[in-house]
Amino acid sequence: MLTRALIVVLAILNLGVALWWMLRGEPAPAPPPPTTGVAQLQLLPATASAPPGASIASTPAAALDDVTPAPVPPPPAAAQAQAPTAESPAATAVAPAPVAAPPAPAPAVAQAPAPVPAAPAQCVSLGPFTDRAAAQAAQAKAGGTLRGARLREVADAGATRYRVVLPAAASREDAQATVKRIVAAGLSDYYIIANGEETNAIALGQYRNREGAERRMAALSAAGFNARLIASGGDGSAQWWLDATLAPPADASAARQRSGAALQRSLDCARVR
Repeated sequence: MLTRALIVVLAILNLGVALWWMLRGEPAPAPPPPTTGVAQLQLLPATASAPPGASIASTPAAALDDVTPAPVPPPPAAAQAQAPTAESPAATAVAPAPVAAPPAPAPAVAQAPAPVPAAPAQCVSLGPFTDRAAAQAAQAKAGGTLRGARLREVADAGATRYRVVLPAAASREDAQATVKRIVAAGLSDYYIIANGEETNAIALGQYRNREGAERRMAALSAAGFNARLIASGGDGSAQWWLDATLAPPADASAARQRSGAALQRSLDCARVR
């Protein structure tokens, strides 16, 4: 019986606690925390009356009281930086690492002046002389103004016309083949002799002076053609010329005056070698 009584008592107590929990009111919410930096509104007691002479417009301004604490100014930088003591590790002064000096510029290497190219050789032909002995005497007089001098005989000194001719070919076809080679070498002024003693020979120009004919022969020789010079209209007398290379700094005029020659002519140095 006692056990049944205890069970009934416990059931009644649990039922009472459940009813109390269901019927209790909701707890009032906690007021929000005050906002920092914003003025707080304080309510005055209802019984307090406004002081005499105070206007209604000034009452709200008086009622508002800023309770925000004034910001504390930061300490000066000098105060924040505390001097290290002898006991603290910061007291040991750290010497800055030495800055490496920039490398000294390498001394400029003096460049040797560029060699001056040698002036091209100049060759000259001095004359005319009546015989070989006169040409040899002129060579001795010229002395050091000439180098590599040689004597040259001109058998047709009185000629009035000079022709440059290639020897006659064996046939017309051979002559025409030679003409094709002449054209391929970039040369002009030619024709094939059709009759006479020089049939199938190739004429390559006719000149009034020997210098022009010799220049034509030099061009043909450079292209690989063996031409010959034929003079006509002269008396058959011979002349001698002195061909040489000018020794610097002598010029053609000085060499001509020293040798006693009447004329001086420019000469291709390839003919002197």
